[in-house]
Amino acid sequence: MLLKAASLRMVTKSHVAVINFIDSFKIMQTIILAWLLLCGIWGSTWLFIKLGLQDLPPMTFAGIRFLIASLVLGSIIVIRRIDFPRNRRDWQLMALIGLLGVALNYGLLFWGEQHISSGLAAVLHASIPLSGMVIAHYHLPAERVTVPKIGGVLLGISGLVLIFFNQIQMQTSLAVLATAGILIGAIAAAYTSVLVKARGQKIAPLALAAGQMVCGFPPLLAIGIATEGNPLNYSWTPLALGSLLYLAVIGSCLAFFLFYWLVKKIEVTKTMLIMLVTPLIAVTLGVVFNGEEFNWRLVAGGACIISGIGVVLLFKERT
Repeated sequence: MLLKAASLRMVTKSHVAVINFIDSFKIMQTIILAWLLLCGIWGSTWLFIKLGLQDLPPMTFAGIRFLIASLVLGSIIVIRRIDFPRNRRDWQLMALIGLLGVALNYGLLFWGEQHISSGLAAVLHASIPLSGMVIAHYHLPAERVTVPKIGGVLLGISGLVLIFFNQIQMQTSLAVLATAGILIGAIAAAYTSVLVKARGQKIAPLALAAGQMVCGFPPLLAIGIATEGNPLNYSWTPLALGSLLYLAVIGSCLAFFLFYWLVKKIEVTKTMLIMLVTPLIAVTLGVVFNGEEFNWRLVAGGACIISGIGVVLLFKERT
C-alpha cells in the first residue's frame, strides 16, 4: 500500500512537472513572438515616418500620432473595462514616462533629424540599450551590467555604424546640438523603460501605454502648432493620412502595449535590444519598397547586430 502511494506521488509530481514545462514553453514562445513582432513593427515605422514627412511637419505629425493613439487606447480600456490607475503615485509615473519617453524622446528625435542624416540619427537612437543597461544596473538588482552584455550591445552598435557608414555626417551648424539632443532623448527613453520595470509592475500594459501617451502628446502638439502653423492648413494627402493612422494604431497602440507586456515578462535590457534591430529592418524595407541601395555593409552590419544580440542573450558573466 505504501509502495503504491509513493508511486502515485511520483506520477503526480512528474505530471505536474510536465505541465509546468509545457506552460513555460508556451510562455517563452509567446515572448519570442511578441519580441519579433515588435521588431517588425518598430522597424517599419521609420518608413512610414519618412512617407508622412513628405506632406506633414515633424512635431505636429508626432503630436497628432500620439493623440490618435491615446483616443484608440482609451476607447479599448473603456470597452474592455480595464482597471485604470487612480492613485497619485501611478499617475506621477505615467506623467514622467510620458514627458520623457514621448515628448522629450520623440521631440528631440524629430527635431534632430532635420539637422543630421537619418543614418546618424538611427545609430544615436540605437544607443538606448547601452544607456538602459547602465541605468538598470543601479535601479534593478537583478539586471547588473556584465561584460557579455556590454560587448554584445557594442557589437550591435558597430553593425549599425557599418550599415550607415556613408550616411554618418553632419549637415548643418546645429548638427552638434542635434546629435546631443538625440542622445539625450535615447537616455530618456531608456530611463522610462527601467522606471516601468521598477515601479509599474501593477499597472496593466494598455493602461501604461495610454497614460504615457495622454501625458506625452500635449507638449509635442503645442510646440508643433506654435512653430508649424494650423494643422488644418497642412497637405492631408492619402499617403499622409495612411502613414499617420499606421503610426498611431500599429506603431503606437499595438507596439507600446507589446513593449510594456515584454518589460513585465523579461529583463528590460533584453527588450531594449529591439532598438538595435529596428534600423536594420528599416533599411531592409527601404531596399524592398523604396528602391534604396543594397550593399555588402547591410549584410555585414546585420550579421554584427544579430551576433551582438546573441551574445547578450546567450552568454552570462561568470561569478
